[in-house]
Amino acid sequence: MSVSFKSPWLLLGLLVLVPAVVVFVLAERRRIRYAVRYPNLDVLATVVSGRRSWLRFVAPVIFLLGLAALGVALARPQVERMRVEERAAVILVVDTSRSMQAKDVRPTRLGAEEEAIRTFLDRAPSGLRIGLVVFAGEAQVAVPPTRDKQLVRTAVDEIDSFLVYGGTAIGDALQASVELGKRTVGEDALANGPVAAGEPSRTTRTLAQATSPQQRSPISILFMSDGSQTRGMLQPLEGAALAKRAGFPVYTIALGTPEGVIQRGPFGGGFGGGLPGDSTVIPVPPDPETLRAIAETTGGEFSEARSADALRKAYAQLGSRLGRVEGQTEVTFVAVGVAAALLLLAGVASAVFGPRLP
Repeated sequence: MSVSFKSPWLLLGLLVLVPAVVVFVLAERRRIRYAVRYPNLDVLATVVSGRRSWLRFVAPVIFLLGLAALGVALARPQVERMRVEERAAVILVVDTSRSMQAKDVRPTRLGAEEEAIRTFLDRAPSGLRIGLVVFAGEAQVAVPPTRDKQLVRTAVDEIDSFLVYGGTAIGDALQASVELGKRTVGEDALANGPVAAGEPSRTTRTLAQATSPQQRSPISILFMSDGSQTRGMLQPLEGAALAKRAGFPVYTIALGTPEGVIQRGPFGGGFGGGLPGDSTVIPVPPDPETLRAIAETTGGEFSEARSADALRKAYAQLGSRLGRVEGQTEVTFVAVGVAAALLLLAGVASAVFGPRLP
């Protein structure tokens, strides 16, 4: 962790400690001469008896350290640390298709996903905006990006109301997420106020910055699915291309195991209908290759989760990282606190270890 200072020239104030040390040394020498001339040796022996000679230096040393801490505080120290980007937003994209009812991940894939999102919300910083998009055969915006985590939690608790067993439209879900991200970036730009005539709008400039390799995008998309594309207007990589052009990295998670299956009910529940009395078992393996390609295309990351615990860990790690950037954080208050504690401790040490006259 690197340390820098907003006003480094104020560190020259630490040079004041040099004459302070000189004065202390001269005072000690005078004290020795005075002790030799002291006429009442019995009283002098009482003052210094039972005390080690070095203890008298404890209070002055702590006092000097306190002054040094004050000098550092005046220079306004700051450290490099991860902080929440002011405009950062994460869009969670959740697959609610029929295959999410498979029980190869306990209790079900969708149940594990809901719990993992709650873990993400616990780990995400309070200033991070979070949106929620759910999709099956079509995509719906459940919650636009907001800092109100409770609103997102409520939508997650009610995610069953978004269940649409009409297939899996991965490309369309990516498109909906990208459009939501663009609206969010545009609203941020417009919130900065009007621009002078002849200048490009802040919306245009902000979106252009987001597509620049040198500019980190404020929008990230966290995409979880368990199946291959079965419906939709756009193919998955077409949706990924939209995210890439917008500069939005997509972090994908493939949920489920190759052995995952769902049961088509006797009245046609499941894919493609069915005849009464038919209870066909339908395999629903995940499609990691497609999800990996989406992440690689957009500059995000791909991971696989074959258990609820693995999914929860993946979301926890992403919750601790997404929306954060490296930046300078001022820690002047820490230096002031250390200085106050040292000066107080110096006073206590002086009272405890200082010589007392009888």
